[in-house]
Amino acid sequence: MTRRALIACAAGGSAALLLGAFAFQHLGGLAPCKMCIWQRYPHAVAMAIGLLALWSPRAAWLGAGAALITAAIGVFHAGVEQAWWEGPTTCTSGPVGGLSTDDLLSQIMNAPLVRCDDIAWQLMGISMAGWNALISLGLVAVWVMAARRA
Repeated sequence: MTRRALIACAAGGSAALLLGAFAFQHLGGLAPCKMCIWQRYPHAVAMAIGLLALWSPRAAWLGAGAALITAAIGVFHAGVEQAWWEGPTTCTSGPVGGLSTDDLLSQIMNAPLVRCDDIAWQLMGISMAGWNALISLGLVAVWVMAARRA
């Protein structure tokens, strides 16, 4: 594949993942949590970098970085979903033992509508965050191949 084709594939992959996320949200009715939104930003950046990389081959390294960032967020998010580690307190549920009624009511009223530690959808036991991480790691490889062809 040519450098331009690899760049188009990598940027197009980010566009496809972003469109898929919007489809799940708007057509499938799955509202995104805070970390789901965080994963979208690097994909949008990678798409813009794809245009830049057509004229500046070194920009492909930036595309690899953007894909790596969204993959890292996806891994972190998948770990939060699996309870391997805690996520942001504004995005997950906390322990309720020992809370007063007022504290519990405050926690409920301030809780986000969509929690980051709930798996809204999965395929083959892998959540959307996990799929984003896996596919984004593949996009990192495509960006690196494009950068090396420059």
